[in-house]
Amino acid sequence: MPTPAERRYGRGLGFKLALFILASTTAIFVGAGAYSYHAAKRMLLAGVRENAVNLIRAAASRLEIPLAGVERIPRYLARRIGQEMPDAKSLDRDLEDFLAGNPDVFGTAAAFASGAFAPGARRHAPYFCRKDGRPAKVPLGYEDRYELENWYLVPRELGRPVWSEPYFDESGGDIVMTTYSVPIYRTEGAKRTFCGVVTADVSLDWLRGQVRKVNMYHSGYAFLLSRNGVFVSHPESRYIMRESIFSLAEQANSPELRAVGQAMTRGGEGFARLPDFMLGQPAWLAYAPLPATGWSMGVIVPEDELFADLDRLGRTVAAIGAAGFVLLLCVIAAIAATITRPLSRLAATAAEIAKGNLDTPVPAPASGDEVGRLSRSFEQMRLALRDYIADLTATTKAKERLESELKIARNIQMSFLPKHFPPFPEISAFALHAALEPAWEVGGDLYDFFLIGPERLLFLVGDVSGKGVPAALFMAVTKTLVKGIAEQEADPAEILSKVNKELCVDNESMLFVTMFLAILDFRTGELAFSNAGHNPPALIDPDGAVSWLTLPRGVFLGIMEEAVYKTSRLTLPPGARLVAFTDGVTEAMDPEQRLFGTDRLREVLGRTCGMPPEIMDAAVMEAVRAFAGAAEQADDITVLTLLYRGDVKT
Repeated sequence: MPTPAERRYGRGLGFKLALFILASTTAIFVGAGAYSYHAAKRMLLAGVRENAVNLIRAAASRLEIPLAGVERIPRYLARRIGQEMPDAKSLDRDLEDFLAGNPDVFGTAAAFASGAFAPGARRHAPYFCRKDGRPAKVPLGYEDRYELENWYLVPRELGRPVWSEPYFDESGGDIVMTTYSVPIYRTEGAKRTFCGVVTADVSLDWLRGQVRKVNMYHSGYAFLLSRNGVFVSHPESRYIMRESIFSLAEQANSPELRAVGQAMTRGGEGFARLPDFMLGQPAWLAYAPLPATGWSMGVIVPEDELFADLDRLGRTVAAIGAAGFVLLLCVIAAIAATITRPLSRLAATAAEIAKGNLDTPVPAPASGDEVGRLSRSFEQMRLALRDYIADLTATTKAKERLESELKIARNIQMSFLPKHFPPFPEISAFALHAALEPAWEVGGDLYDFFLIGPERLLFLVGDVSGKGVPAALFMAVTKTLVKGIAEQEADPAEILSKVNKELCVDNESMLFVTMFLAILDFRTGELAFSNAGHNPPALIDPDGAVSWLTLPRGVFLGIMEEAVYKTSRLTLPPGARLVAFTDGVTEAMDPEQRLFGTDRLREVLGRTCGMPPEIMDAAVMEAVRAFAGAAEQADDITVLTLLYRGDVKT
């Protein structure tokens, strides 16, 4: 019979179990509901964004079509006047016909530079506008100074048609308008002379009427900004031509509204959340440019209208979840009472196992229900865990030993390569530097250089097929053979030939090496070189021109014992550079699987050709790493740069 303490413990465990399951379930429901709500909100917002942007584009296009129609006639008139200057009557008739045939245009003028219309005539600027709905010629109002107006000055200075900022024309049209001005040019031979401008005025009342037709949902509205952010159209009349989006942002100290204004005045297109003070509540703005005028149109929609349906759905889901929570509470309370006791015994055993005592047996299950199956599974897990820990301990020791051996192998391999630079400080006839970066712990690339007698330098760059320990061993053997044979042979082709024969012996794994080997007589500049299937090095002339060294043909080392190699020669002028590298440079790939290639290498070498060899090598390595980015290094990378100075001082 259970003791009072056990009963209290049992009741406590059941309560905790019920509380935990309910809390977890509630958290899952709340999390899933919140995620669904926000996901639906994002999808809805994306749909609204697309609809809003499409709407604003369509509205902008509707405005662009008549504006484009307005632009055609002034362009035509400016071109025709530039070809043949009309008389005053013909010009008046053309302007009047243009105004009569274009109901969207309020006024038009042809304003000429001093002396351009007729000899002796200082200025001439006929202006027609609508009076009582009909075209009428009226005085411009400032005939003696129109050359100072922006609608005249800006197209003259820019040399192209321009839409002006909105302004109130208190002299000629006596309305708020914007003007499209097209410069007139006359070409005589190769000389192009500015003669004046042809203009077309559009009333902003017409534009505002078009903007008022744009709306979204119940209370959304549209507005229009000029290039400088001034409100050209807005439901609040106190904003029009008096406020700008930047002045509102400044008054409210709102960086968000300022950023939106900057995007709109720069001709951007987008969908952004507005500060609450704009409508007194959260709202969203879709905006798009009017390319013809350089203005921007925006549509504002209150946020509560965007998400009204989603909020109703959320309340319904919350009510259903609350009912399900109550039902789940009753079910869990009944189940907890039946599973508490065997779980308590299982928990005690688990506590012993948690202390590391994996030999403690799990109590045998008294039933075949879920708790019984859990007990059997727990016993199997205990046995498997014990075996796994034993295996893991052995595997970890083996892995640590292998990693330690690979680190030692890397240190040994890198110690094979010359790494003290400058290598021959007492010799000023040349400068030399090399760098190698293996793809794995150990790699198959190699380079070497050493003096052959007092006047000659042997240097090489090679690449072993494959990577890892086999390639590293083959690399070490190759390097040792080259150095030993070079002490007996002075011809690069003979050195490669003998190294090839040695490598072919018992090469059952069919590893091979590509190699470029050269011997420089640094007193005369003569370079003798041979090739075994390696990349052509880059030859940089003293003037910085980059080309690829033409190499004699030669197959890989270690493949064909009877392979024949040839020696080529050239004389390096003082200041010339030779950059040898492995295919790990040109075949490095970025995350999109594009190759670094020879063009990028040529660009890096051309940019750094005046720098010391160590700087050039570092620049190549950094360019390859920057190009590869997050992509895994696929091959070893080696670069060797030789600068021949020619001024021999030992």
